Amino acid sequence: MADSNTRRVVQLVTRAAELDVKHDYAGALRCYTDALEHIVADARRERNPKIRATLEAKAEEYMARAEKLKTFLSQPPPGTTEPASHPAIVREKPNVSWDDVAGLYAAKEALNEAVILPARFPKLFTGARKPWNAILLYGPPGTGKSYLAKAVATESAATFFSVSSADLMCKWVGESERLVRALFDAARASRPAVVFVDELDSLCATRSEQGSESSLRVTTEFLVQMNGVGKDVEGVLVLAATNRPWSLDAAVRRRFDKRIYIPLPDAAGRTRVFQLHLDAVPHSLTVEDFRQLGLTTEGYSGSDIALVARDAIMQPVRALQHATHFKRVGQPPLLTPCSPGDKGALEMAWSDVCEDQLAEARVSYTDVTRSLRLARPSVAAADVAQYAQFTEEFGQYG
Repeated sequence: MADSNTRRVVQLVTRAAELDVKHDYAGALRCYTDALEHIVADARRERNPKIRATLEAKAEEYMARAEKLKTFLSQPPPGTTEPASHPAIVREKPNVSWDDVAGLYAAKEALNEAVILPARFPKLFTGARKPWNAILLYGPPGTGKSYLAKAVATESAATFFSVSSADLMCKWVGESERLVRALFDAARASRPAVVFVDELDSLCATRSEQGSESSLRVTTEFLVQMNGVGKDVEGVLVLAATNRPWSLDAAVRRRFDKRIYIPLPDAAGRTRVFQLHLDAVPHSLTVEDFRQLGLTTEGYSGSDIALVARDAIMQPVRALQHATHFKRVGQPPLLTPCSPGDKGALEMAWSDVCEDQLAEARVSYTDVTRSLRLARPSVAAADVAQYAQFTEEFGQYG
């Protein structure tokens, strides 16, 4: 990059950052766009691979910020009936019901008390009887914490705001705190509302003298908004999930009325997870087959089982690719892969079979066990012990 062009890019990016901090997002977007044009042009001309990679990385960084600003500027302006929201704040209405969540009865009960019942029977929750304002879901990865939050969004009439810690953390000074405020302001304007924050430990880790000033400010702002200092918090539930509850700041942990452990599923839960995933495709598994799968997957999380089921669903496709012989089955007769020694076997490859000639592929118990032999649980026993210890001190079982 030529020296004059380098100086111009530095000036544009510096100016963009200044305007960004001052909330002049339109001006910041123009500066980022101008800087991107220079960087992209220089990256195309650059022959040194290392320098070109550096330029491309910078371009991606500025482009990501420019896209966020562009999305933000397209939102309704303040003062309209629809409150403006930041691009990191996502409103969604997933299609996940309570029945799609295996087990977790204590967690479902607490969420019913916090969201569903107050909306349906408001007279029950008057005076001293008030719904929970904040619930923390913690446990190993893949146990259904985020899935449970989606079920809340589906089952309730509340507006659902979903963010992760990465959405709320920003390198620009003051921007992270502004995002936290914007999130809670939007929730209060859309009551009843549920604010779901995933990976809370990354946002509100334990404060210390060695911690960065920005992380301290974000944690403080989060506490202020949860407390609703100077504002009414009724009708807003803060629902958070974390895989590392022991890393949370003590003050943040204390703000949660309920701290519910979402453990690895038991045998019945694992059986139910297998059924939920495999019932969506044609299969030949019996009730006993599912029960046996639940018994033989001790230590597996829900996401581990989901991966096993996904791999098992692909087993008939792999059989099709490797098949050298097919035979006709059913009425009308359709082709299905078979062994060369099977009665009526026809020597042919999958490329010789037309789509309307192929029989429906069904997942068998053998397919699942074959996939299971290649799988391993993702949660270590030492981690489970650490969760159990935290639950004994601060939480409750779900």
